[in-house]
Amino acid sequence: MSEREQASAREQAPLRPRKALSAVLLVLACLLVPFGTLASWATQGLTDTDRYVRTMAPLAADPDVRRAVADAVGDGIMREAGHKLDTGPPPGTLGPFVHDAVRSFTRTEAFRTGWDAANQAVHAAVLRALRDDGTRAAEVTVDLAPVVARVKRQLTDDHVPFAHRIPVPHARVPVLPADDVDRLRKGYHVLDTAAFWLPLTAAVCAVAGTALAACRRRAVTALGLGTALGGGLLVLAVAIGRRLTLADLPDALHRPAAGAVYDALTGTLVTVSWLLLAFGLTVALGSWFTSRYGPRLVSRRRARASAAPAADPPPEPTRARA
Repeated sequence: MSEREQASAREQAPLRPRKALSAVLLVLACLLVPFGTLASWATQGLTDTDRYVRTMAPLAADPDVRRAVADAVGDGIMREAGHKLDTGPPPGTLGPFVHDAVRSFTRTEAFRTGWDAANQAVHAAVLRALRDDGTRAAEVTVDLAPVVARVKRQLTDDHVPFAHRIPVPHARVPVLPADDVDRLRKGYHVLDTAAFWLPLTAAVCAVAGTALAACRRRAVTALGLGTALGGGLLVLAVAIGRRLTLADLPDALHRPAAGAVYDALTGTLVTVSWLLLAFGLTVALGSWFTSRYGPRLVSRRRARASAAPAADPPPEPTRARA
């Protein structure tokens, strides 16, 4: 080996650990980006009650959601009527009137107001259960008595026989079982911590990996491609999660309503995921373009500047004759 080759090998030897460390940091940053995005969405997008109510508000006009709510409320009323109506027509004869009244009620402004109020109450109850570590995990329920009272009032106004005798029990509908509350409470605290540290760690790893890279443009290109890949994987994960969630539902008739709710809840996450994909591709393409064509453009400008003829010197002033 010649002396020149030995000197080149000695110069490249210290760069190998540096390149390896840079690659590890860049890979770690690309892995943390989708997980940090998911944690931030779960803790900030889903734990804000006002934002949650605004997200769920348009679903009050969704036909599938209104049909699912009307069926649930109508069946609940008929179950209570079957237990507590002693005289009068059998509960089965009231079934069509009750379900028609509930469906009519879901098209009113009062239903939209009650929908927002119910979502706010459910969200506040779930958050209270997740954040309260000092108490034992209990079942989260919601009271549908106000909705039943409105339906009863509408049946009475329509002069349906024995509608005034429909009971309005304060039956609390379960939202989360106690076992799920305990499990989700642990997951919530993990996500709450991860939502702060994962994005910060990803940013630190990205900056450090780019600074240690032997070729920073290649590092930026790799970082952009990794970010785009993370965004694409998030979009795919949301689609797979939707399919699995709807497949686990026992009632196939209410799957469209559950799909509408799932799409509303994950809409922000999908938008952020597509933005990550677009941003990563833009950064990668910009870095690749500048690394490939930037030196050529600079050399062409220098060649044009050197080939340009020198400017004529300014004429010397002539002395005036005496």
